[in-house]
Amino acid sequence: MHAPTSSERPQLRRQLLQTRQSTPLATRQAWDQRIAEQVYARVLAMNCQRLAIFWPIKGEPDLQACYQALHDRGVQLALPLVVGKGQPLRFIPWAPGDAMELDDWGIPIPQLRDQELAVDTLLIPCVGFNAERYRLGYGGGYYDRSLAQMPQANTIGVAYQQAQISFAHESYDIAMQCIVTETGLM
Repeated sequence: MHAPTSSERPQLRRQLLQTRQSTPLATRQAWDQRIAEQVYARVLAMNCQRLAIFWPIKGEPDLQACYQALHDRGVQLALPLVVGKGQPLRFIPWAPGDAMELDDWGIPIPQLRDQELAVDTLLIPCVGFNAERYRLGYGGGYYDRSLAQMPQANTIGVAYQQAQISFAHESYDIAMQCIVTETGLM
């Protein structure tokens, strides 16, 4: 089998999302617990102070209990905010219990968005990933543009192991420093 080209990426995304969303909820919840334990340990071991997290959409790993535990340990959390097409993300301070509202895509974002947090580490959801730790996202390029402006930031991709697939990365793609799945750290 050949590695999918950029023109085949939309179909690859659809297949990966369908597989993820068709996985039984109870199975994903068990996987989420294993991923959360590894993320928690990894973030603390890295001495992360300011962590960009993600709100789970489309069957992504739900790490909200992990976010609470990290917040309790003093890690400052931030959620990504899409500013506009072709723009890097902004990271808005967030703590469990903060008021939220839906953005234009139906994703919960902090209601108060007047401040930004300069994060040192990013948890980044992956629709797919390859053996070289390149991620396949939803196709908007927001994380790639953001990471290009944050070369010192630590990056932790988060995905289910079933999302590992062979694909060629594009010139603008940035490899994750590690990928956390329910089966371990890569």
